[in-house]
Amino acid sequence: MKKLLHSPLVLIILCAVVIGAGSAIYWQFYMIAPLQYRLQATEKGDVSQTVSANGTINPVTLVSVGTQVSGTVRKLYVDFNSKVEKGQILLELDDALLAAQLKQDLANVQNAEASLELAAANETRMRNLFTQDYASRQDLDTAVQAKESAEAQLKFSQATVEKDRANLAYSVIRSPVSGVVVDREVDVGQTVAASLQTPTLFKIAQDLSKMQIDSNFAEADIGGIRVGQAVRFTVDAFADRHFRGEVKQIRLNPTTVSNVVTYDVVINVANPEQILLPGMTAYVNISVAERKDVLLVPNAALRFKPANIESQKAPANSGSVAGQQNKGSNPPVGTKAKRDAFSGKVYVLENGKLKPINVSLGITDNRNTEIVNGELKVDDQVVIGEAQTTDKSASTSNRPPMRMF
Repeated sequence: MKKLLHSPLVLIILCAVVIGAGSAIYWQFYMIAPLQYRLQATEKGDVSQTVSANGTINPVTLVSVGTQVSGTVRKLYVDFNSKVEKGQILLELDDALLAAQLKQDLANVQNAEASLELAAANETRMRNLFTQDYASRQDLDTAVQAKESAEAQLKFSQATVEKDRANLAYSVIRSPVSGVVVDREVDVGQTVAASLQTPTLFKIAQDLSKMQIDSNFAEADIGGIRVGQAVRFTVDAFADRHFRGEVKQIRLNPTTVSNVVTYDVVINVANPEQILLPGMTAYVNISVAERKDVLLVPNAALRFKPANIESQKAPANSGSVAGQQNKGSNPPVGTKAKRDAFSGKVYVLENGKLKPINVSLGITDNRNTEIVNGELKVDDQVVIGEAQTTDKSASTSNRPPMRMF
């Protein structure tokens, strides 16, 4: 019996048995640990797709008050947040130079009047001499021309005086509208020059109970926005409140920054409490599409990709997330694909194995997506993720090596 145990053939057989048993144990406990998946049931419900953008709250009418004459600010009558009425004095400029210019031109008017009187007398005298044949026709014509020139010079001087009086009046800045001063850009003693362009002295908001939001939407979102659509927005100052507005205008002038095209969407906002202030940042959401009582699938199911898909090969054109456009894929037989449908893929468990299902997708609210066409039904359990990692190399790298002997 001892000779049989020490036989090389027996030793080889024993070694083979031990190695086989060890391999079987290793394969069972380390290589074929069953995968576990997190599941979620599909359901029917309502979904609303929105587009978002940031914007700035501004008064509907914001008037920039400037000056048509240059001068030094002599006196201020209003300040920030002052309520003003139309025609109220806001500011006075030093009018010394303008007053002096007016006096000079008034003197020119007196000189022109004296010249006119002399020319008129000469013209009368020359007519009398002409009737008595003591003056020629040329002398009479010269006298008449001198009188007309004096009349024109008087009118010119009078117009210059009117201009000086207007400039003198412009040294007193009055409010063109009733409203609230939201900005003051000058101080007493500051010199303003109106030679090249009109400087801005004040900005007056005509009515703070009616505001508007100027928001920039990307060209990919602008197609779903229409005038009159309801708008919801929030501001940082009142993070717990949701405000409402309405799309007033979609301006056709695009803005391009770093090859990104945006359009200005103007939104009307009622502000009866006047808690929304000019310059606040608004986070705008506009609902561009709504569906009622439709089949919904969680977006996590559309994003799920199994780690090992050798046995479940997907079509090359199928998408994996909501919103990927269906290019080249055909709708299921017997169904009619909607024009706004997109393609996607979800996985269900069938006999313990993953089964891919191609679906046509509608709108999404970034949490759930509408199912337009496909084999899914209400309460079908779709895979939304894996309960544990399936990377065998990663899962076994931290384990101590198993000894066979």
